[in-house]
Order: sequence, then C-alpha cells, then structure tokens
Amino acid sequence: MFMSQHHRDCTRKQNERASKIATLPPAYLSPLSSEDRTILGKPIQELVQEVHKQITNPVDILRTYGKVALKAQEKTNCVTEILFPEAEEWAQKEVNLKGPLAGIPVSLKDSVVVKGFDTSVGYSCKTGKPYAADGIMVRILKDAGAVPFVKTNLPTTLLSFESTNDVWGRCTNPHNNKYSPGGSTGGEGAILAFGGSRIGIGSDVAGSVRAPAHFSGCYSIRCSTGRWPKMGNDTSMPGQEGIPSVFSPMARTLNDLTYFTRSFIGMKPWKYDHTVHPLEWREEVATEYKEKKKFRVGVLRDDGVVTPAPACARALDQVATALSSEGHEVFDINPPSPYEALVIASQLLNADGTRTFSSFFRSGEWNDPGAAQMSFYMHLPRPIKYLYYLWVKHVKKDSIWAGLLQGWSEKSAFENWQLVAKREAYKANWHAWWQEEAKMDFMITVPNATPAVPHNGMKDAVSSCGYTFLFNLLDYTCGIMPVTHVDKTLDQLPASFNLKKLNGVARGAYMHYDATKMDGLPVAVQVVGQRLEEEKVLSVMDRIESALESRGEAYQLLEID
Repeated sequence: MFMSQHHRDCTRKQNERASKIATLPPAYLSPLSSEDRTILGKPIQELVQEVHKQITNPVDILRTYGKVALKAQEKTNCVTEILFPEAEEWAQKEVNLKGPLAGIPVSLKDSVVVKGFDTSVGYSCKTGKPYAADGIMVRILKDAGAVPFVKTNLPTTLLSFESTNDVWGRCTNPHNNKYSPGGSTGGEGAILAFGGSRIGIGSDVAGSVRAPAHFSGCYSIRCSTGRWPKMGNDTSMPGQEGIPSVFSPMARTLNDLTYFTRSFIGMKPWKYDHTVHPLEWREEVATEYKEKKKFRVGVLRDDGVVTPAPACARALDQVATALSSEGHEVFDINPPSPYEALVIASQLLNADGTRTFSSFFRSGEWNDPGAAQMSFYMHLPRPIKYLYYLWVKHVKKDSIWAGLLQGWSEKSAFENWQLVAKREAYKANWHAWWQEEAKMDFMITVPNATPAVPHNGMKDAVSSCGYTFLFNLLDYTCGIMPVTHVDKTLDQLPASFNLKKLNGVARGAYMHYDATKMDGLPVAVQVVGQRLEEEKVLSVMDRIESALESRGEAYQLLEID
C-alpha cells in the first residue's frame, strides 16, 4: 500500500517514541515507592537544597518524575520526545548542580530546541532533523542546574487552544479525555496538572501558556516581551512580530512558579540572549505587594464580545469576593474597547494571509480545525467575502462578527504599518486609562469565556480568545491560577439563554458549553499587571491564594496515583 512521506515520517516518530519507552531501564517502569512519593511531595526549592547538600541524588528525582510522566503520557498523550537516558547523563556530567535549579527535571514545549532531538512543532517536514546544539533556553536551564527530561505536545500552527497534530497525535485533558488540555502549550498543561512535572516552559502569542493552565488546572505567567529568552526555539510563524510570541514559565504550584521564575531571571538571561532586557529580579517589588495593606483591584467581568459562562463568572466572583473580604477595594471596570484589540491583534497576527504556518504542511497533513477556519475565510474570493460580510452585518445584524470579517485579508507592508500604528495608539490609550482613570494596582478577569473546549471545538470557538489575546497586544504580565471546578449544579446556563441571539464569536464559544458534561473541569482566573510586572503579579497571586485558603476555598490539584 502506498504511504506518503508525511505518513512515513509520522509513523517513524511515533514508533521511535514507543520504542524508547519500551526499552527504558526498569527504574522508570516500576511502581511508585515511598521514597518517590516523598520526592513528589516536596516543592522544588526544597529539592534544590537537598541536591546542594547531597542529601538527594538528581538521578533519583529524575526517575521519580519520569515514572509519573510516563503515567501522564499513557493517560493524555502529552509527551513528544522522551529524554530520560540523555537526561541522566546531563544530570551527572553537564548541568550545574550548584545552581538555583539544581537537579530539577523540567518539561519543555516541543518547540524548544534540545541538542540531539528534533524540534518538529508537530509538522512532519521538521522531523528527522535533530539539532546539533542546545538552544539558548536549554543552555540557561542547564547552567541553572535544571534537567530537561521531556518535550511536550502542541498543535501544528501554534494557533489553537487544542494540542493535536499528525506527528504525535491528540493530547487530552487529564481531568476528562473528551476535552482539550489547552493550547498551544497543551502538553505542558496536561503533564503539570497530572503531576508528571513540576516546572515547564511554553510560549504564548494569544494565550498559549494561559489557556492550558485554565483548561488543565495548573499555574502559569505570561511574561512581558524581553523578560524571558526568545532565541533558540522554533515556531510555526518565523518573522511574525505584529503580536510577538513570548516564552514563559508554567508550574504545578504557585510556590514552584515563583521560585522558578525568580531563579531563571537570576541567571541573567540577557547575557545569553540579546532580546532580553537587562532587568534583575526586583525582590523589593515582590515584598511591597506581599505586604501592601490595601489594593485597588479592577474586575473586567465582560469584554463586550463573549460574556463569561457561568462557571468562569463564578470563579471570577469568588476571587473578587475573597479580596473584598480582606478589605481591598474591588470595583468593576470599563476599559478601552477589548473588541478593538481583538480586531487589531487578529489582523496583525495573520497579516501574511496565514501563508507562513501553512507553508510547512505537506499534502494530506491534518490541520487544526480553528486554524483551518482562519485560512478558509482568509482565502475566500474578495467578492464572496464582501457579500458574506454584508449579509452578516445587515441581515444577521451581527456587527461583532462582521467587524472581524471585514479586514480579514492578507496585508501589504503599507497596510501592516497602519495596523502597527493602531496597535501603538491603542496601547497608549490603555496605559493612560490605567494610570489616570482606573488607578489600579492590578486587575482580574477570566482567562477564557468558557472552560476547556471539547476536541475539535476550536472550529467554532477559534475567535473566542479575547480575554488572553488582549494582553498579548498590550504586552502586559498575566498570571493564571486555578480557582475551582465546573459544578453541574451551580454552573448551568439560565433558562432564558438563547444561543441564536449571540454574536458569531460568542455563539462559537457557547456551542460547546455544557456544565453537565464539563463537570469537574478546572476553572481559573487571570491576574493582570502592566508591562514587566512579573514580581508584582506573582506576589498578588500569592495574596489571592491565601485569601481563598482562609475562606476554605483552596484549589485541589489532581492527586498523583
């Protein structure tokens, strides 16, 4: 039977992964011991101290997390490349065991470059091309003492809140296998929430470290551009700078996220990567917001495009109430139009007419349903697209969906520059509003209008990304923390709900909201600061977590079997 090069390469990579798992040493395949469970229960800071004192062997930590990573892989298909044998050698001969991350296994989005391994980004044309040297991200991690041990799943285009591709298959949500773990850093979301890793690195251009934390139930922070390295990684859209992608950390717990972020920045990444600002970790800022008596907290309850579903609105209200009960000033806000940001950002991100991410596809290669929808509308003949726009705006009376369709076309350099000017004016408007009108310490909002989407749900929900995408355009620091789970009793839609009356973006999102089917899925909140405020945001997240815990509302992580 004829098999294309695409299918041969996909089969080869999946066989390689299966073979590597099957031939691992017995230490990775045995049940968890009491010693393993002791290691799993310790925050990374404590494990680092034990490695420094030679109380705990880094290889033992690696093997413990390797066991759980394999369980996570079996349940969710979150892992692409298995690095265990190489990682043992790195832990013994290469990494700096006196560094601030000494002996800590770290999972990496598949797009991060590791020597000796492919960086496929889910495209078959990128397989069979292992890198000769580590990328900058991995060099810093090893110099800090961390041990890369797995690479994780993602969607081909990196433009989806799902994580599926032909090379590695579909990644599923650890809470419910009928749902997405998020995207595009979905493999990280799954492995961290499952407990197969404590710290990981992903990238974010429209919510890609935030949606997975929300969908799967872990923690992440979207750093501002220039705070985290950019070089030494691959992407589906090289050269795209209209809405810059940023690499950022993720973690199983907030304590680990904070320690990881502080330690990594403490490695002075600007000495490795010219794109990083020479900005030290500001402990005085972290301390200020850990101790500040009264915050001014703005709450964005609705972006004017998609009203948050009951489960997400409940989580946001839970945090607002907890902060208010601690004596903080909590108030609703009406910022400059988030819809305007969605229009500008979507056109900038796809100014090439979706040509770049499409250029890596081979004949017969599967595309994410959401990305395929973007390409479909992009390539409609202009007369047909214009007629459809007129029908949506004047017959359907849907100005929201019509406004997104109106400018959905490939841009010339002249048009792209005009969009960049609009972006900068919009950012200036937001900055002035925040400083002069809102005068907030920080704001809170939902990470997405709904919890996790079911598989292939992005075909309908592709445009429902405004609650994250807004802050990519603004380049604001945003943290995600899980708060609660969908409750099939509390989170049902009201009897008056009518899907047909929603705008096209909201309708696509709500088509898949079903509190009964979603029962038990995680729900998070998004904590937002301004540019380069990572220290503040992490401290505020800690204050929020403490406020929730004092009310008996601490989030329950998935237990490790």
